[in-house]
Amino acid sequence: MTDLAPHELRVLVAVEEERSFTAAAVRLDTTQSAVSHAVRACERKLGAVLFDRGRHGARPTEAGARAVAYARRILRLMAAMGPEVRGPGTAGPVTGTLRIAAFRSAAAHLLPPVLARLAARHPGLTPHVRIVRELGRGTAGEVADGRADLGLATLDAGGPPAVPGLLAARLYRETYGLAHPQDHPAPRGLPLVDWQENCDSYTRDWWRRQDWLPPATVDVEDDTMALALVSQGLGMAIMPRTALLGAPPGLAVTDLGPRPPSRFVGYVTTPELAGTAAVRALIRELRELPLPEGLTAA
Repeated sequence: MTDLAPHELRVLVAVEEERSFTAAAVRLDTTQSAVSHAVRACERKLGAVLFDRGRHGARPTEAGARAVAYARRILRLMAAMGPEVRGPGTAGPVTGTLRIAAFRSAAAHLLPPVLARLAARHPGLTPHVRIVRELGRGTAGEVADGRADLGLATLDAGGPPAVPGLLAARLYRETYGLAHPQDHPAPRGLPLVDWQENCDSYTRDWWRRQDWLPPATVDVEDDTMALALVSQGLGMAIMPRTALLGAPPGLAVTDLGPRPPSRFVGYVTTPELAGTAAVRALIRELRELPLPEGLTAA
């Protein structure tokens, strides 16, 4: 197989993101025929059809999605190569961009002080943060697909990331609490407000054992919406401690007993990016951050 050239990798990424050969050509300032030629060359070199062409544009096949993920990761390494080669090492300031994927509560309550410390030590480093729902492949999928250099992710008790082939490490453990309206005399008797990112593998067994928990009467997409409903007296919710930081007025939190459900939060990255100066600098700040109340070091 002949190696793919950098411009071919860029074409694959542009077509996948634009879902159109024409739009990809505009984005890359080239012609549609040049894009089509590059895609055909990639398919010939890789031995697989990468895109389904039709009236609705270009959609990646399963092979195409894998190829584009590799293309993004290779292009990211190429972009990091110059600063890594010229850089002063771990002791000096780091420059360039740093792409971070995080679920909402970690982005809101964990990242701001980390990014402030990072900016003070490395003013030439520009972070780009994307909020990603922790469903399915979640933030780990963003890293595996080359859209992020590091993801803040929820990890199972065993610690493996949701996507094979990534490096994962725990940062902290957090327990869940019962969020309910303040001064309610019997919060466990309230209707249950649930949210779609709740009750993953690390809490599912605990949920099954709780015969006092009713079926959810309200199911929302976001933990902030769940807390807002609870604070208005519309029910109770089982929430991780990170999500409860900065809870709205009118809301109280009660412990769930001596063996509450818990989860680990950590980071995931790729083996090749783990050694870059920007990712190392971010990991250093994450590990040095004092944890808020309710979180314990993993």
